[in-house]
Amino acid sequence: MIVLGGSSRQSLIALRGSLDKALNGLSAADAAAISDDLFTALLALDGSVGLRRALTDPSRDASSKGALISDLFGSKVGAKALALLADAVALRWSAPSQFADAIEQIAVEAEASAANISDVLESVQNEIFGFSRLLIENPELRQALNTTADSESHKADLLNSIFKGKYSEYTVRLLIQALRGLRGRNIERTINAYSHAVTARRNRVNAHIRSSIALTDAQKSKLSTALTKQIGQPVHLNLEIDPSVLGGLSIRFADEVIDGTIVNRLAEASRALAG
Repeated sequence: MIVLGGSSRQSLIALRGSLDKALNGLSAADAAAISDDLFTALLALDGSVGLRRALTDPSRDASSKGALISDLFGSKVGAKALALLADAVALRWSAPSQFADAIEQIAVEAEASAANISDVLESVQNEIFGFSRLLIENPELRQALNTTADSESHKADLLNSIFKGKYSEYTVRLLIQALRGLRGRNIERTINAYSHAVTARRNRVNAHIRSSIALTDAQKSKLSTALTKQIGQPVHLNLEIDPSVLGGLSIRFADEVIDGTIVNRLAEASRALAG
C-alpha cells in the first residue's frame, strides 16, 4: 500500500483531479494508453535518483521542471500523459520517492479507469485480490515471479499463458506492469499496492448518496450525469435512505464530500451565529 503524508497527500489529491480531467470523454483504449505512458515514465523515474530530485526540487520553478519533463518524455508518451507529468512536477512532494509513488498510483488508477469505462472495474478489483491470494497459496508461482534469474518478458509470457482469457485484459496488463516495476519490492507487496490503488479509483467512481427520501429515476439519472461530468467518467450511485439528513443530499466519493443536507446547513448557520 502506498502511504503518502503531508504535502504529498494533498498533491496526490490534486493530481487525481488532473487525471479526472484527462480521462473526461475518453474511450477505454485511450485511458489504458495513458496508464501505459505513465508506467513508462515511472521506469525512468525509478532508474534515476537525480532525476527524481530535479523534478521535485522546491527551489526550481514549475516551468523549468515542466520543460525538463517535455525534453525527457515528449517523444515517448502521449500529450495527456505528458500534461499529467507536468502537473505533477508543479506540485509539492514531501520526498522525491513519494513523487514516484504518486505516479505509480495514478498509472494504476488510469488502467482501473479504463476498466470502469468498460464497466468491469469491480471484476478487476476482485481478480487482483484473487491473484494476491493465489500468490500466497502457490509458492512455485510466487518464486517464479520473484526470481531475478528469469527475464521480465519470460515472466510476462508465463502470466499470459495462465491468465489470458481468464482475467480481464485490464487485470492482465496491470499484472504485467507489476513485473516491470517491482521497485525494490517482491511481487506480493507490489500487487498489494496495486490492489489499494484500484480500490481508490473504484471508491472515486462509486458515489455514496444519503437522502431522506427515495430518488426518482429521473433524479438519479440527473445526479449520475452531473457526477459523471465532474469525475470525467462513468459514476455509479450507491443510494442510502437516511431520515436523519432531513432534506437535501449528502454525496461522498473517495476523499470528497458534498453535503447539501438541511442538517449540515443548519449546523453551518449555528456556527456562524456562534462566531
